[in-house]
Amino acid sequence: MDAQQPTQHHARQHAPAAAPAAVDRAAVDRALVDRAAALDAADPLAHLRDEFVLDEQVRSYLDGNSLGRPTRTAAERLGRFAVEEWGARLIRAWDESWMELPLRLGDRIARLTLGAAEGQTFVGDSTTVILYKLLRAAVDAQAAAGRHEIILDTGNFPTDRYLLEGIAAERGMTLRWIDTDPVEGVALADVEALLGERTAVVVLSHVEYRSGHLADLPGITAAAHRHGALVLWDLCHSVGSVPITLDAHEVDLAVGCTYKYLNGGPGSPAFGYVARRHLGRLRQPVQGWMGAADPFAMGPEYAPHPGIRGFISGTPPVTGMLAMEGMLDLIEQAGMEAVREKSVALTGFAEELVDELLTPLGVRLSSPRDPQRRGSHVTVDHEDFAAVLPRLWSQGVIPDFRPPHGLRLGLSPLSTSFAEVEVGIRAIRDSLVEVRDGAGSA
Repeated sequence: MDAQQPTQHHARQHAPAAAPAAVDRAAVDRALVDRAAALDAADPLAHLRDEFVLDEQVRSYLDGNSLGRPTRTAAERLGRFAVEEWGARLIRAWDESWMELPLRLGDRIARLTLGAAEGQTFVGDSTTVILYKLLRAAVDAQAAAGRHEIILDTGNFPTDRYLLEGIAAERGMTLRWIDTDPVEGVALADVEALLGERTAVVVLSHVEYRSGHLADLPGITAAAHRHGALVLWDLCHSVGSVPITLDAHEVDLAVGCTYKYLNGGPGSPAFGYVARRHLGRLRQPVQGWMGAADPFAMGPEYAPHPGIRGFISGTPPVTGMLAMEGMLDLIEQAGMEAVREKSVALTGFAEELVDELLTPLGVRLSSPRDPQRRGSHVTVDHEDFAAVLPRLWSQGVIPDFRPPHGLRLGLSPLSTSFAEVEVGIRAIRDSLVEVRDGAGSA
């Protein structure tokens, strides 16, 4: 990158005509292509990209933090399942494997990605439903001790905020809002300023959905506990891309989706984590037959299962759980530390490209620059990005648009190549120039 600076400076000083600038851009582009190729060649996880379904029409997929690519194993497994399990075993498969699948899969997610022991994680409903169940259980338990305040932040994902507003109204709770910095996210000091003897629960995202800010999970959890509060972490944008240590840092509750970095497919069920010390103490509000102590007793009254099964409500979505097994195999093969190392390298390369190609056009990086303080996506802002997005999608370049004018570049470590990042950000530059020049001539 630095080697290009003297050439660029020379062009600015001595070449008023357009042609030399075009030659200079081509030289810069060739250097970036070569750099991306070198990074891919040195990547110890590059071979795992072949384990994903890669459509040739998609030149650059930069939205893995919204929907992960399917693994090849998932494509094969779903077909076999319809014939060999659903078709051949039919209802017998409930006794043979399906009944325990939410707990078996939950334990595997916990072991590989959450830093959690078995018996504390289940897979079942949507993120919203599990978030509701865990939070209602938490605030009801804390209300008995005179705690009626919930700490949350203005930058959290809309579902989290909307749901908390509803629970607060439903249970007579008070919301204490942190006015979040749009880039830097929630800091430990922000939470400490609101904690007190009336705090029931702190609800935050581990990785902020827009900026990618990575919160201080150990510090915030410990601070909440010093004041007698519980903490619920939303792990949707961190699970599968950032190592998580729920047990080691005594996290109380957590929820996360499986269709982002766990590649479970659109609408795949979420997971919930309840620390073992809270099982039996917290009682979830959606009492269904699958969470009963004996689901097949069909008794006249509900008696909750004392373990994590007690947080399951209805029949598990078996087909929705199948696809993520292949991704968990790949995470187990790579190891979360290596996944995180690749993630940091990808977002670092993206940051370099943003500075080189987009910043001169007025684009702003809206994510932390310190790689230790961000997850696996970066966000860039420009007032013309709403007009740029359709151009990119038509070229097979797929980032995510976040109003009012942000492009979120989600880099899934095992399925995203450095070349994809380079192609995508270069396409953003070219499309932005086209939109700018077109508007200027209108």
